[in-house]
Amino acid sequence: MKKALITGANKGIGLETVTQLAQNGFFVYLGCRNLKSGLAAIEKLKASGIENVEAIKLDVIDQESINDALAEISKKTEILDVLINNAGISGGFPQSALDATLEQFRTVYETNVFGVVSVTQAFIDLLKKSPEPRIVNVSSAMGSLSLAADPAGSYHMAVYQSSKAALNMYTVNLAYELRDLPFKVNMVCPGYTKTDFTGHQGTSTVQEAGERIAKYALIGRDGPTGKFISEEYFPEPASCPW
Repeated sequence: MKKALITGANKGIGLETVTQLAQNGFFVYLGCRNLKSGLAAIEKLKASGIENVEAIKLDVIDQESINDALAEISKKTEILDVLINNAGISGGFPQSALDATLEQFRTVYETNVFGVVSVTQAFIDLLKKSPEPRIVNVSSAMGSLSLAADPAGSYHMAVYQSSKAALNMYTVNLAYELRDLPFKVNMVCPGYTKTDFTGHQGTSTVQEAGERIAKYALIGRDGPTGKFISEEYFPEPASCPW
């Protein structure tokens, strides 16, 4: 049975992605900052008939927590087939380029960028042991420079948008460095999804968002790598203006 780790997996899009992968035959580790919340999510999953799941305490901004999660998972498996870096924060409002504080930037970047880097680097050796390793970094179309530069654009969140732009560049570089190995490394925008993150506003359901992410964890050897995918905004990965 293939193994997957998803960060920020105890609710919303993360939990739905757990469901999608588990239903596709994966054993899924739910990385959760709060283990109590993770265990509650496990109870709900098992009540719905999904047994191949386990909660792991993992705070992406705490290196000791990451190391402990790695040690715990390494006791259970020598191989990790999929890593989905889903944990992320918006940083709240407002987010003016001139008035946002450095503390706002640091807080958001710690989770949305540095957390992804730390978790990826920690688990890369387990991923390298998989015959078909996949990394999916959950991004956002709000990180698009082209969309943000459009005068008609309605969203301007300097902190969150710049963190996702940085995540996208990191992902492209990661895919390049792993190009000679069987990795597929992509960034996926789940869409404007109705969750706690958006105040339950949006144009996509949680199920649709989970499917979009899971799809790129399940791609075959001919699938893309180093691409940004946003099915809600762009029809093809190769045509995205990045």
